[in-house]
Amino acid sequence: MRSVRQCSRSACGRAAVATLTYVYADSTAVLGPLAQTAEPHSYDLCAEHASRLTAPRGWEVVRLTPDFEPAAPSHDDLLALADAVREAGRPRVAAAAAPVTESAELAEAPRRGHLRVLRGEG
Repeated sequence: MRSVRQCSRSACGRAAVATLTYVYADSTAVLGPLAQTAEPHSYDLCAEHASRLTAPRGWEVVRLTPDFEPAAPSHDDLLALADAVREAGRPRVAAAAAPVTESAELAEAPRRGHLRVLRGEG
C-alpha cells in the first residue's frame, strides 16, 4: 500500500501532491505531479507550497500541471489494504515446539540486548 508522503518543507505536515526537481545545467525548476517513488534529489510539495513556488533570479519554473490535487486511492492500494486486514484477522499458529540447544560457549556467554559475546580461542 502506498504510504502518504508529506511535504518536504520544514514544519509542514500536509500530504504531498507535487514533485519538484532542479535541472541545474538549464537553470530550471520543474514542478510536476507527485512521482511514484520518493527520489533523493527531488522534493515533494503540498498544494499550497506548490502553488507559491518561486525560483531564484535567472531561473525558470516549468509547471507541468496547473492544478495539483491529492491522488485518489488506486485499485492496488485497496487490494493491499484488504490483504493486510485479512492477514491481521488470521489466527496465529503456535510454532512447533522444537528444543533449542545451545553450545556450552553460547550458554555461558553473557547477553547484551540482542547481541551475544562469544569467547574466542585466544
